[in-house]
Amino acid sequence: MGQAASLSPEQARIRSLAGCATQPPPVIMIYLDNAATSFPKAPGVVEAVKECLERTGGNPQRSGHAMSLQASRIVYETRKRAAALLNASDPSRVVFTLNATDALNTALRGMLHPGDHVVTTTIEHNAVARPLRALEANGVELTRVQCAPTGELDAEQFAAAMRCDTKLAVIVHASNVLGTVLPVAKLCAAAHARGVPMLVDASQTAGHLLIDVQADGMDLLAFTGHKGLLGPQGTGGLYIREGIDVEPLRRGGTGSRSGSDVQPDFLPDRFEAGTLNTPGIAGLGAALEYIASEGIDKLREHELKLTAMLLDGLEGAPGITVYGMRDAAARVGLVAFNIGDLDSAEVAERLESAHDIISRPGLHCAAWAHATMGTLQRGAVRLSVSPFTREGDVQQAMAAVREIAREAV
Repeated sequence: MGQAASLSPEQARIRSLAGCATQPPPVIMIYLDNAATSFPKAPGVVEAVKECLERTGGNPQRSGHAMSLQASRIVYETRKRAAALLNASDPSRVVFTLNATDALNTALRGMLHPGDHVVTTTIEHNAVARPLRALEANGVELTRVQCAPTGELDAEQFAAAMRCDTKLAVIVHASNVLGTVLPVAKLCAAAHARGVPMLVDASQTAGHLLIDVQADGMDLLAFTGHKGLLGPQGTGGLYIREGIDVEPLRRGGTGSRSGSDVQPDFLPDRFEAGTLNTPGIAGLGAALEYIASEGIDKLREHELKLTAMLLDGLEGAPGITVYGMRDAAARVGLVAFNIGDLDSAEVAERLESAHDIISRPGLHCAAWAHATMGTLQRGAVRLSVSPFTREGDVQQAMAAVREIAREAV
């Protein structure tokens, strides 16, 4: 009784929908919820985590014994791979975090103070929206620049929102609901012309799109390890350009300068207080190695083909409304839609129960984006692909959605 009473309304709803099932879903299911977390993970990820837990086991940078040194090497090699993926010239400027939300909170809370002004967009994820609202309540002034219902953002309008007291601009690289990719290089240039640093949320683009923090002028970039990077949950990072001053979110043991009770001022130690998730980082390292071996261009080509198939198969079908840009090249590998007047959760339940297809209904932790696209009251159903999604999976999903739409008429 006590355990049930402690559940939040959302947890209770999920438990009710799941029927308190304890068994994992059957392997025959088609998984199209990769924008929430990728599945399956990249080859080598499970083995790297297992190897780290079974054979390494040491605490990185905390001692000189063999197991600690091996753990430190794992962390360092993964850091180098992450820096290479982002084209960051100095790997030490890529710091590991719990996830992208942790990275974004580190940047936002470490740069914004009462009296400062910050500019963002109306399609941000709650990982940006909620910290900004909390900062706003404590004296930071917030300006949200309106995006089009498709997610498009006018660079001139964005630049015009900046003022002499603007301390930071924050944008999502690609919307987790609409899939729309923002013109990050143009937006960074517009911010820099006004002396404003740019923070980019790359949760939906790292591993999907070619990212060059130097060429695109990104001052800070947050990424997560468990989506497009195909690694474990509980991993992520923050790139911080040289010259950008950020206060750490946490302070504590780093294994360096242990004789001082003041947090180290050098990267990455300044932002990596406490024991790192070494097994997760080992898995992320294996995932990054896989992505490097395959090549972003090849992975993107596969994603574009599947996204175009989804758009072509759903758009124009009776009773189906598709959201976002119509050009697959203008978006990442996800498509959101609704069917007639059906609730998005009902559509997702039918896809799973009748067709063994996993999707994501609701508001996707992005109320601002849904308000922008006009679906705040009902949400939407999202299908999202990965490098391991097959064309046949997409064809089955499209056929299932069209069948549900016919039954709803």
